[in-house]
Amino acid sequence: MRKTIFTANRKKLTQQQFLKHLKNFRLNGNGSATQQSVFAKAGKRYPVYINEFWTSKQRQANSLHEVSYRACFKPQLPHFFIGLLTNEGDTVYDPFNGRGTTIIEAALMGRNVAANDVNPLSLMLSEPRINIPELKEVEKRLASIQFEKKLKADIDLSMFYHPDTESEIVSLRHYLKNKRKPDKVDNWIRMVATNRLTGHSKGFFSVYTLPPNQAVSAERQKKINKARKQKPEYRNVKELILRKSKQLLSQIDNETRGKLRQVKCNTYNTDASATKAIADNSIALTVTSPPFLDIVQYASDNWLRCWFNNIDVKQVEKKITMSKTVEDWANKMQQVFNELFRITKKDGTVAFEVGEVHKGKTRLEEVVVDVGLNAGFACSCILINQQQFTKTSNIWGVSNNASGTNSNRIVVFRK
Repeated sequence: MRKTIFTANRKKLTQQQFLKHLKNFRLNGNGSATQQSVFAKAGKRYPVYINEFWTSKQRQANSLHEVSYRACFKPQLPHFFIGLLTNEGDTVYDPFNGRGTTIIEAALMGRNVAANDVNPLSLMLSEPRINIPELKEVEKRLASIQFEKKLKADIDLSMFYHPDTESEIVSLRHYLKNKRKPDKVDNWIRMVATNRLTGHSKGFFSVYTLPPNQAVSAERQKKINKARKQKPEYRNVKELILRKSKQLLSQIDNETRGKLRQVKCNTYNTDASATKAIADNSIALTVTSPPFLDIVQYASDNWLRCWFNNIDVKQVEKKITMSKTVEDWANKMQQVFNELFRITKKDGTVAFEVGEVHKGKTRLEEVVVDVGLNAGFACSCILINQQQFTKTSNIWGVSNNASGTNSNRIVVFRK
């Protein structure tokens, strides 16, 4: 596995240097040459750069990233922009934090971070991976937590858990809820336990179910159990938390711990268009990916995680942007971009990743260009990172993968 490699503290690239870098880019020095195109709109032309700018292999990222969350991009995406467009000590921001990929990668690279998400679950999953404990602290704390026997959840979870496992989960939930001043060890345990609630291997608390980035309904799980002729087996909650902790911390050496201790981390649980607590002209780089129309049901996918953390999933769902039309989505993103313009430094950058929707028929990158320009930004380029097996002819409407996971489309703005 790759050790963390910190980007040298060199001066960030100017816009001209950045565009030249994209034109001349070859992955690892011997990859394919960048293909160039132009996006024309309202009489103006914006360069489009197409290449495999970073590897698609998740395992080449630091182990600290390996926390599942629905609709998240790979760490290599923010790494690319952070390394080229910021210096150590700059602040990197994500207004739609999700599992925290941007801020975790930025912190590992010696940058200060700011994160916002309307779902408090997002911050519970990301903050503990910056303010990390020692493994021995986690082991000692787990040993000190007393699990009561024969406890039942306040909802029926029998289709997911063995009765003894359910009792341990409920005990841990009570412990975390009643802890008046949780420290970084408690927060870490909460984060890992939240990530282990359901999954499709014996490393999770549950019987076999869907991948851990989404939770099926209780009725759907009953059908899965019947089809697979399975029933929940006992899983030791403390042992699995410790095992996952070892895996997450496996690449965190003393140098990395020292870097993370120096990072300033500010988090916000509010609408991305109303982040008043963030100072004007304070953000050097924003790397983010917003909710895409009504494609992903973030709150319902996380209903079990919300239950464990005593979060009202219905209240969260009301706050999450889930526009049903492109017009509504654009109006909401306009408010977000107006706020991004306020908080971005002069010569700062916004890298705004948009996904494939409606099987490529809806090109959100074209919408985002107008939104960014209306806010006052200049559009530097559209960058399309594609895996080598994705045909360039399909770039503007991926046909070999309707969900669009073969490519990332990022609109890059400068203030």
